Amino acid sequence: MSKYKRKLYDATKINDFRDLVNRYTSLYSDEIAFEYKVSPDATEHITITYSKFASDIKALGTALLNLGLSQKRVAIIAPNRYEWCLSYLAVTTSGIVVVPLDRALPDNEIEDLIIRSKAEAVIFDKKYAEVFNKIATEKKSNLSSYICMDDLDNFTSLSSLLQKGQSLLDNGDNKYDNVKIDNKEMSIMLFTSGTTSISKAVALSQSNICEDIYALAQMTDIRKDDTFLSFLPLHHTFESTCTFLYGTFSGITVAFCDGIKYVQKNLKEFKVTGFVCVPLMLEIMYKKIKKGIDEKGKTKLVQKMTKVCNGLLKVGVDIRRKVFKEVLDNLGGKIRLLIAGGAAMSRDAIQGFLDLGINLLQGYGLTETSPVVAGENDKFKRLGSVGFPLPGIDVKIANPDKEGIGEIAVKAPTVMLEYVDNPEATAEVIKDGWFYTGDLGYFDKDGFLFITGRKKDVIVLKNGKNIFPEELEILINKLPYVSESMVFGRPEADGDYKICAKIVYNDEVVKDMYPNVSEEELKDIIWKDIKENVNHKMPAYKYIREIIVTHEPLIKTTTQKVKRHEELKLILGEA
Repeated sequence: MSKYKRKLYDATKINDFRDLVNRYTSLYSDEIAFEYKVSPDATEHITITYSKFASDIKALGTALLNLGLSQKRVAIIAPNRYEWCLSYLAVTTSGIVVVPLDRALPDNEIEDLIIRSKAEAVIFDKKYAEVFNKIATEKKSNLSSYICMDDLDNFTSLSSLLQKGQSLLDNGDNKYDNVKIDNKEMSIMLFTSGTTSISKAVALSQSNICEDIYALAQMTDIRKDDTFLSFLPLHHTFESTCTFLYGTFSGITVAFCDGIKYVQKNLKEFKVTGFVCVPLMLEIMYKKIKKGIDEKGKTKLVQKMTKVCNGLLKVGVDIRRKVFKEVLDNLGGKIRLLIAGGAAMSRDAIQGFLDLGINLLQGYGLTETSPVVAGENDKFKRLGSVGFPLPGIDVKIANPDKEGIGEIAVKAPTVMLEYVDNPEATAEVIKDGWFYTGDLGYFDKDGFLFITGRKKDVIVLKNGKNIFPEELEILINKLPYVSESMVFGRPEADGDYKICAKIVYNDEVVKDMYPNVSEEELKDIIWKDIKENVNHKMPAYKYIREIIVTHEPLIKTTTQKVKRHEELKLILGEA
């Protein structure tokens, strides 16, 4: 790979989560591990040190073991909060399997997954009290312990368990110390996104995730004076591994966001230096930044200064953060690192953040790979790519076509153990030690990995041509009034597909740009833009032939991935 090195930094390897907790006390004892507020309008910031975190983990682990949960399964469901992180590590360092559940699931799906997981205890936020009252009454699950993160009458409180655990420790209880962790056994059971009937339960070991942390630490410089804002759901491995586990491995402060609409406020309040997010959010942020610059009449000045800054960068002089201080101050003033993954992102937005002096790293991964497979590092980036496979992770392109595009396959110590109780599904994706991701991509001549789309989402025309929806969506999403889009193939009578796009526009931007236009007039404006700004940049077989225009958001998972299958059912059902 010549000058493009995957490994930039030396790192310490940890074998299991006990090693991770030991780092908290040996390296970061008095540093702040977590910071949060009790409500969005509160002024007081609550902080938890690493030594307090480690102490709470041991106390809660001791209490859980005394409930008879050794080698059982414990589910967790809650918004991002300190007690979620505490529960996760207390469970896993006690030799108990943790089952993180999606906080946005409807009640019936929570109940289904509790039953499917065979969990014997659940730790939950008070907002789920009603569903767990119902589950307790119906007695269809294996649950015997209901532990609420808040003090509610009907349930055991987490705070009382902490007190009980500490009391047991003070009286010489050593159950927690005597636990032997097998880092190769299932320790985390994660359900993939989708309805409960088709979601698969991914079995990950502590070794899987510790290997991913070790690989990440060799590519990215995250420091103990960093503060990362946590807002992607913690049940998802991207946020859990990258912000929580890798973050605390590095000694950062994790600040809990008050909610998506408070992100900008929280960036300033918590003096945030970085965060992990999905491209959709960065695209929205970038459009707002551009809009603010345009409204102040500074577009040409910013373009000129960007050229000056990039010219100086070539000779090793970096003045970007000084020049664009006003813009950066709107993002809290401290932001230096953004880590994005989960979908394709427009090159304009990527370059826009880099031009401001913010280090934006794109990555790629899946729940089944713990999750990060590839990523850009602090030194080497290429627009549109997701960087290199991480150190220790092998990636190949299976069955490439004449353009080198094929299915991405991964062989690594980060690959899951199996899909729980589903040997057929496991055998479909793991073959000869390689995990077949279902994603399509290619390597360029320098070893940078590019993702072209999901294998199942590719539209194959009668003439054999392949159309990757993401490629067209990136162009559509560049239009200033577009919030998001989805390109799909509508089946035709002759067996071919008509290329269509569902386009979600931003109400506020449309009112600013085109006041008093009717819905029909707006559709005409958008259709004209699609022809000029998308179709004219593509060969004729990729032309979008029909559009649906709406201001209603697309159906998405909690990590903001579009549920294409459900959207298609909606669209084609309406048709």
